[in-house]
Amino acid sequence: MKVLATRRYPGPALDELGDVEIGPLAPRADVEAMIVANEHVDGDAFPSLRLVANFGVGYDRIGVEALRKRGIAVTNTPGVLDAATADLTWALILAVRRRVVEGDRRIRAGDWTGSWADGLLAEELTGSTLGIVGLGRIGSAVARRGEGFELPLLSTRSASSDAELDRLLAAADIVTIHAPLTPQTSGLLDRRRLALMRDGACLVNTARGEIVDESALVDELVSGRLRAALDVFAHEPRVPEPLLSLPNVVLTPHLGSGTRQTREAMTRIVVDNVLAFERGAALLTPLD
Repeated sequence: MKVLATRRYPGPALDELGDVEIGPLAPRADVEAMIVANEHVDGDAFPSLRLVANFGVGYDRIGVEALRKRGIAVTNTPGVLDAATADLTWALILAVRRRVVEGDRRIRAGDWTGSWADGLLAEELTGSTLGIVGLGRIGSAVARRGEGFELPLLSTRSASSDAELDRLLAAADIVTIHAPLTPQTSGLLDRRRLALMRDGACLVNTARGEIVDESALVDELVSGRLRAALDVFAHEPRVPEPLLSLPNVVLTPHLGSGTRQTREAMTRIVVDNVLAFERGAALLTPLD
């Protein structure tokens, strides 16, 4: 089976595929299976395509319905990146809440006098309320880690009511997003909802940038009313210019699943799905 992979995915598992080619998604008549990382795929340029194996959980850029209508199977890699993304979420929560990156910048710039009086006063985690938007696998992993900090927890599922989400945003000191990107969640945290957040609250996003109205968030951050830690952006790899110089924002380049162990496990699942499809066996992680 002719397999096209859009990049050299981590780990040795990719070598188990026989006829695999590494390259861009240029139109090809011979490709029967492709391995992608949430690139835009609808299958029209690949008449022989039978399988799309997505390296990642989110598949919002893949035309799943169009592929299904053509009888093309689609898989993803759920479960294996929950811990890595939850760990990064807590790293970002601590970094933004305790102003870690600001302190690092101050030392590197030679602006630390050694006096405690010019320290960067921050807000403690103790007594803070944690709000989780999207209590799925990753959101639940974040919640479990939060138990050690003994924080009051508020949470909503992706399909929760508008009123429930509004109450969470108004009450939480730290809001972290773990919902999938769907037509219903695109722009979920719009200007009105961001305005509901408490003065000084922190917004953490390791899900999808498009879930937040990025322009409205930039305005809130420029005003200094909110703080944020962002691993994802609406138009990656472009980051809104004002964010680059703001002291109240921590930025990371989409590192949610970015550990060696997790990325290699993701490749393993992708390859196992391709091999199962080639054998005519049941797929490991098909999209329902």
